[in-house]
Amino acid sequence: MLRFSACIEMLFTNLPFIDRVDAAAAAGADGVEFWGVGGKDVGAVCRRARALGLEVATFACGAPLTDPQRRADAEAALRQAIAVAGQEGVRHVIVTTGNVVKDLALDAQEASVVAALSAVAPAAEAAGVRLNVELLNTLVDHAGYFLDRTETAVRVVEAVGSPAVRVLYDIYHMQIMEGNLIATLRRHIDAIGYFHLADVPGRYEPGTGEIAYGNVAAAIGDAGFDGWAGMEFRPRQGAEQSAAAVRSALAILRG
Repeated sequence: MLRFSACIEMLFTNLPFIDRVDAAAAAGADGVEFWGVGGKDVGAVCRRARALGLEVATFACGAPLTDPQRRADAEAALRQAIAVAGQEGVRHVIVTTGNVVKDLALDAQEASVVAALSAVAPAAEAAGVRLNVELLNTLVDHAGYFLDRTETAVRVVEAVGSPAVRVLYDIYHMQIMEGNLIATLRRHIDAIGYFHLADVPGRYEPGTGEIAYGNVAAAIGDAGFDGWAGMEFRPRQGAEQSAAAVRSALAILRG
């Protein structure tokens, strides 16, 4: 059964950060997630979530995985994220690869991503943490980002060959880049460890755009996936309407 996490970097932004956890719980989310850990009291967020019966489903770690010259920096960032997640009981870490490196062959950059993830995968396995490598679109939001195609992400995961490394399939980003969402996620469900969702265009809540989210959520469930999907959208009517946007999204997603 899918569980749905509210991204409190994009939702409830009219509230203090820690209070967004309470708002997510009141709106019916199963968990919360956020981006980087810098400047955040991760322990306090986790304690608040547990007190409310929620999980902190994931947080993000950006690392320069594409650049072989910065491999040590990339691995250090990933190891730090794994350590924080393991300490706080967070079972997933979002990994972004960084941008394409100028004047370096793309296959060399892919090999660099694989090498960095392979180096830290044993630490993730030992900590009980899954690293989910995120797909982003390069047409609207993230020009220059390396990992913008599902086939590339799956190839990376298969090359690493660890149960602690999977794909974060972002439905919003991949609708922009590829479409064909249901067939793609069915084909690659074993490589996917996490989903993100928002509608297209605008990155607003499901039901505001072109994606038939009821059908997509049903296909994910039918494929046997029973993990997390993060509601990483901005409320179309503004931050003050975050709760209404989450409730509306959950009504569609849960069917």
